[in-house]
Amino acid sequence: MTARTLMIQGTTSDAGKSTLVTGLCRVLRRRGVRVAPFKPQNMALNSAVTADGGEIDRAQAVQAQACGLEPHTDMNPVLLKPNTDVGAQVIIRGRAIGNMNARDYHDYKCIAHAAVLESYVSLARHYETIVVEGAGSPAEINLRDGDIANMGFAEAVDCPVILIADIDRGGVFAHLVGTLALLSESERARVAGFVINRFRGDMALLQPGLDWLKQHTGKPVLGVLPYLHGLHIEAEDALPRALTPSGCAPLATLSPTGEGLKIIVPALPRISNHTDFDPLRLHPQADVRFIGPDEAVPPADLIILPGSKSVRTDLAWLRAQGWEQAIHRHLRYGGKLIGICGGFQMLGKHIHDPHGLEGEPGSAGGLGLLDMETTLEREKQLRNACGRLVVGDATISGYEIHAGITRGPALGKPAAHLTHGPDGAISDDGAILGTYLHGLFESYDACTALLAWAGLHAPQSMDYHRLRESAIDRLADAVELHLDTGRLFKLMDCTAVPA
Repeated sequence: MTARTLMIQGTTSDAGKSTLVTGLCRVLRRRGVRVAPFKPQNMALNSAVTADGGEIDRAQAVQAQACGLEPHTDMNPVLLKPNTDVGAQVIIRGRAIGNMNARDYHDYKCIAHAAVLESYVSLARHYETIVVEGAGSPAEINLRDGDIANMGFAEAVDCPVILIADIDRGGVFAHLVGTLALLSESERARVAGFVINRFRGDMALLQPGLDWLKQHTGKPVLGVLPYLHGLHIEAEDALPRALTPSGCAPLATLSPTGEGLKIIVPALPRISNHTDFDPLRLHPQADVRFIGPDEAVPPADLIILPGSKSVRTDLAWLRAQGWEQAIHRHLRYGGKLIGICGGFQMLGKHIHDPHGLEGEPGSAGGLGLLDMETTLEREKQLRNACGRLVVGDATISGYEIHAGITRGPALGKPAAHLTHGPDGAISDDGAILGTYLHGLFESYDACTALLAWAGLHAPQSMDYHRLRESAIDRLADAVELHLDTGRLFKLMDCTAVPA
């Protein structure tokens, strides 16, 4: 069986490709269609562990949830995880094969293209419909040769393309018309219509522009999605879009009583899996702030060191930004400290990278707060895990993605007992906790216990999984209300799908 396929491409990064695919997947699932998401190639540092033990981007994991599926490596066969400005770890069908610079990867694309098609064919055998997400923009003419992420893929599998643009950025008509102009004739013919995203205002004022766009291009506008205030869909890679004037993300608003926990997170240059903090951002009793470069480290109840794709480099950045002294001062005044994955590794005495997995081979001194050291090894640890947190004996679940193996006396007091064994460490005075487990705040028992441990009086429970489901449903409702779903289904040959 050949799956019906529709591809969503964007005029820019963050145009709304991921959200539109997520919404369409949920709409199709509601109508009884066996649907799966697919992204041929992605560049991101937020990743998830799949049911088959591999690694894909988190956006495709969320899209899988919208389809009612467990994430699978076939949903994102090529993942690039940048570890420098010119290089990235290359992950093919869930497994890291090594680091490449841009030139080397360009030469490798023919092999990557074969992996992309193999994964697509595998999905097409099992699902009726595949909704595909492009990457960046198809008009990036410097990347057209050997393209596997946008039109190169669409032409290989002969699928229609919808082009989405973000009106909130400004210049939406220039984005759409300019993108079309830079495509080849066959690629332009493949574009079946446009979607405009994040509109706020009077539709009557937008309508003349929509009419002009159709007349000028000969292609229909399939709908205008409104700006969905407060919508939470996990970010593909970038830190939260809305920024305060100081440049750090404003996160949850504290409860009306003003009682809450102040939490700060360094915005590391190679921060990974910052989606770990989404449950805290949404918690009504937490005030979470990412602290960017050259910002003073403010007082807080809790400091969390996040994951990193380049631990030694990010640790050097922390030191240069004054975080080491700030952390010691924070601990002297009774604050609590958590390190997650790369942040956990930073808490030890040394970090060794003998194979140069994250940069030049070598070692670096850690913060020395826990008696342990970490060696990066070629084989990555990838697994979903559950168990109990030592703090509050709370149930916990999450996932591990790390190359480091940590050893030392500090591990004699683990932070958690998971099904596969002990995890992390907690300091003798109970002020410092380190773990390899991503997603630990998604478990509301663990989140509540950790907030209480950090000093929050009477923390409220919050069901993050229910909130994520509600957000996906809200997005799907908007797609059904504001897009021409009948025409979209016809493009996918889903004319028999009931409303």
